[in-house]
Amino acid sequence: MVLLRLLTFTLLSSYFHPGTEVDAQRQFTIRSIMLTIEPGTNVTRDTNVTVRCKATVSSSSQEALSCEYTIYKDSSTVYTKRSSTAEDLLYPLPNAKVSNSGKYKCKITIEGKEMTSEATKLTVTGMSKPVLQLNRNAVSEGEEVTAWCEAPGETGSIFFYLYEDSKVIQEHSNSNPMEAKIRFRNVGLHKVHCAYAVLVMPNTFNSVESNTITVSVKELSIRPVLEIFPQDKVYEGDQLSITCNIRNALYSPENTPIDLYLSLGTKLLSSGKNKVNHTMVALAKDPGDFECRLEKGHVEKVITKMVSVTELFSSPTLTMNPADVFKGEVMSLTCKSESYASERINKEELTYTLEPSVSPLISTKPGEFSVKALTFDFNYTCEAQAKGIKKRSETLTVRPKVPVSIPKISVVGRAILGKPVKIRCHSDFGSFPINYTLLTGDDILSTSTVRLPTQEAVFTVTINKPEEIRKYMCKAQNNPKNGLPSSRLNATLIEPLRGLTLTVLPDLTEISEGNQLYLICGTKGTPPVTYKFYRVGDKRPLLTNTLNENNTHYHVDKLSKEHSGTYYCEADNHANNVVRSEKVIVEVHMALWKKAVIGGVCLLVVSVLVAVCVLYIKSKRGKRQAAAELSVLLKGWENSANLFWGPEQHLP
Repeated sequence: MVLLRLLTFTLLSSYFHPGTEVDAQRQFTIRSIMLTIEPGTNVTRDTNVTVRCKATVSSSSQEALSCEYTIYKDSSTVYTKRSSTAEDLLYPLPNAKVSNSGKYKCKITIEGKEMTSEATKLTVTGMSKPVLQLNRNAVSEGEEVTAWCEAPGETGSIFFYLYEDSKVIQEHSNSNPMEAKIRFRNVGLHKVHCAYAVLVMPNTFNSVESNTITVSVKELSIRPVLEIFPQDKVYEGDQLSITCNIRNALYSPENTPIDLYLSLGTKLLSSGKNKVNHTMVALAKDPGDFECRLEKGHVEKVITKMVSVTELFSSPTLTMNPADVFKGEVMSLTCKSESYASERINKEELTYTLEPSVSPLISTKPGEFSVKALTFDFNYTCEAQAKGIKKRSETLTVRPKVPVSIPKISVVGRAILGKPVKIRCHSDFGSFPINYTLLTGDDILSTSTVRLPTQEAVFTVTINKPEEIRKYMCKAQNNPKNGLPSSRLNATLIEPLRGLTLTVLPDLTEISEGNQLYLICGTKGTPPVTYKFYRVGDKRPLLTNTLNENNTHYHVDKLSKEHSGTYYCEADNHANNVVRSEKVIVEVHMALWKKAVIGGVCLLVVSVLVAVCVLYIKSKRGKRQAAAELSVLLKGWENSANLFWGPEQHLP
């Protein structure tokens, strides 16, 4: 029984108190985290610095929590450690250097929860003095010297600078100490020192200069020698002999070989080992000096000489006459050298040729050529020659002018009688400038010069009579020798409208209901004409019509009393002047058949009354008296009919 109870207790304990659930039920929170720097944030070089990270964590359990600390410097991880104690994390920086300067932060992470401290800046001042060493301080020119520059105790990103006489000659990085190879090109004493800089983003800290070492560079005894013959009073065409060799050259199997290079300006004439010879014809156009260059290993020695060459004759110039030439016209091309060395050549020894040699080509005398201008642009050059020396002129481009074509004369816009009219004169082709002249008959009115394709000749005149427009013409001219006339101006002259009338058919006294009505609007002027018919009181026109005629009409097929009113018409054409007719009053009378019906009814009533009266009289009086009374009644009916229809329109 005791054993059974013990087993049951053990199972229940395992069921209700498993170890993982105890850990899961433990509660904690990170309250704060702070980073401090000891002994301070501003320290001098070689100070022992400690970065302290202190976190405050509240937990529901007495057991220590496992946490991870991370130290950052300028956003880069520099230290990481896991800890199960409540003690502060310490990150030591023994003998702090400038490279340790920066902003530090601390982060703590516990079971997925994390917190980061504020950044704290550490500034370390003071840098060690660099030390410079050379493997030797006395060399011959061209020999190599090895230099070492060290920044004692410094760490981080280091950039070294090597100076020769205060000028940077080499730069190296991320190697302490730095090693460099130096060669001195110039003989004499050279002062060498170094310095370094530590890069702590975004700042750079520079060191002081190192010790200075003086290097003595000894000159080699070898020298280049340059000889030129002749060197004085040299003319174009003379033969030059040039020699480049070595002075004080001592050779042995272990000596570095010597190379020689002979140049004129940037052109290499010849090269060799011991001696270089070169011959050439002297030319005044050759630029630069003669140079003899000696190279022995890394040693270079140069000697230069200048030879002044007198021109045998100047470069020719090519000119044309006249300056402006038209296609197909004959022109003169002249090739001439303005100066020549009379002590060496005669003027007759100079010969000239024209290139290309176009056909036909006529040479009237030396250097003068007569040719016909082509129909397109063409390039000419000429060449002068004497004693084997040839010289070419600059290219002369001949651009033959195009004769102006027969001009065309036209009106810009519309030509309206009595108003300013713009007349344009234009040629389809022709070289600029072109002079356009406007004429009427033989009289010159005005002249306009067109110099660009975007320009045009436009003249303004006023035409007062229709027959005047055919008298205008223009003339185009771009050549003093001739001018081409245009044809006569052929354009429509618009006459403004005038004398607008409104005619009514039938006569105004004969207009009655049921009749047709014609309103005829007529005018004088140039069609097309736009006509508009109006009735006073209506905002819109009754009819709008554009015709190539000088009259039109408005038709009403069947008149009624509603058509009575005041009518008028308006007209305008391309002269843009609106004319209006006089107003006409139209009164529609009653229809004839309506009058007849009314009259008939009246006669019928009268007849009935007469009949009644006759019967009555017969019954009361004698026949004679009755007849007399009936005659009186009929006379009264006739008078009534005359009043209604008129004396000639009553019914019989």
